[in-house]
Amino acid sequence: KMPPPIVVQGTAVSNPHAPPATANAYAAASPAPTNFAGKGETQETRCRDPIFAVLLYANVIAIVAVAFTYGPDAVSSNSSNVEYEGYVIATVISALLSLVFAALGLLVLMAIPETLIKVSLIFVVIMAGVWAALAFLSGSVFAGIMGIIFFAISICYARAVWSRIPFATINLVTACTAIKANWGVVGYAYIFTALAGLWSVAWAVAFVGVYDQTYTCDDVTNQCTDVNYGYLFLLFVAYFFTHQVLQNSIHVTVAGMVGTWWFEPEDASCCCSPSVNNSFLRTITTSFGSICFGSLIVAVIRALQMLANAARANDDGNFLVCIAECILSCLASIVEYFNKWAFIYVGLYGYGYMEAGKNVFTLFRNRGWEAVIADDLINNTLFLISVIMGGIMGSIALIISLVSDLFEDAGGNEKGIAFALGFVIGLVMTSIAMSTIASAVNAIIVLFAEAPAEFQQNYPDLSNRMRQTWSQIYPGSV
Repeated sequence: KMPPPIVVQGTAVSNPHAPPATANAYAAASPAPTNFAGKGETQETRCRDPIFAVLLYANVIAIVAVAFTYGPDAVSSNSSNVEYEGYVIATVISALLSLVFAALGLLVLMAIPETLIKVSLIFVVIMAGVWAALAFLSGSVFAGIMGIIFFAISICYARAVWSRIPFATINLVTACTAIKANWGVVGYAYIFTALAGLWSVAWAVAFVGVYDQTYTCDDVTNQCTDVNYGYLFLLFVAYFFTHQVLQNSIHVTVAGMVGTWWFEPEDASCCCSPSVNNSFLRTITTSFGSICFGSLIVAVIRALQMLANAARANDDGNFLVCIAECILSCLASIVEYFNKWAFIYVGLYGYGYMEAGKNVFTLFRNRGWEAVIADDLINNTLFLISVIMGGIMGSIALIISLVSDLFEDAGGNEKGIAFALGFVIGLVMTSIAMSTIASAVNAIIVLFAEAPAEFQQNYPDLSNRMRQTWSQIYPGSV
């Protein structure tokens, strides 16, 4: 016997994570939610956009082959006698401590979310003012004027979005609750990040190998061969393609976990719950092609941007190259932001990339401005926490340098190197953990727009706070 549809304030909503027959029966028995058009539905389980996954595999194999073929000789010819053992030990210590402080950061975030959002917003305004003041003090009038302009824009923005802070706060609290209940998803985020680190090393070796083979200079005439922009473009595409895939895989894994947490709480209530593992498996199998599709688009744009940058640095371009570089940078940022929301639909419902993109347009047509504001406010807060944790880890690394000899090969600058190493590691490790919260927030914005009934049934306290906050911004909308 099929249970009756869930009703909240007269709106019946089906469960997108239910079996297709049940979901269709709900849809036939009940009208679509009036507060959001284009509701997502769980898709048939099959590999989406598989050709792009094949392209990624070919890309990785090609770079690894080039690295093994040409890399060793090129790297060995540029080797040094620097001892890295102390740095490795300090890095491991800093990384482990960063995991602890990232967890503490999450607890602080849940304890005072609204305060942190306000502080981060004020922090942006203050930094814009500091930029203007320092520019004028250094004698740079143009930079000072630009700083004043950004300072004024920051003040206007802060004033405009201040009333939206409660909405961003409840989204942040809900996201933290989901991540805290399924902490294992952060582990997968670190796995993808570790793979990104290994990929960077392999690509760097391949790059040095190709450079060593293609760029030569004649000792007699002092003539050097021109930069081969064709090889350069392919190398940049290869790097950004894989890097984007790994980064977006974290996003899709978190979205899938949050979807299960939203609709089926019993499967998403512990560190290594089925929601975490199943979402990871979907990410690396059926949804992997869609992730590769969207990532390849960004990779090509970023590669063109880097090519323009290289041409400008090599004096091979003119003012038009600067314009092209600026346009490509803006275009890449737009596509990356679009992908961030498209991959939410990939993770939640298993859409292909193109179908997910259509849902993004529907989302922003209905609630785009609120989504942008909440996303921006929360990202500022998460970045501030990452910087603070980076500062703490830098201080700890500085203490380690004072009480040990791990940095004795730093050439008299062991304190500065220790702090910089600790700061970067703390910043990166905390940012990875915080990125899972950012992804969870975006998934929750989509889910609240599409399926508020299930949220009310499974998490009534959070749902009531969310609905109350939304009603204050738009009376009568929910």
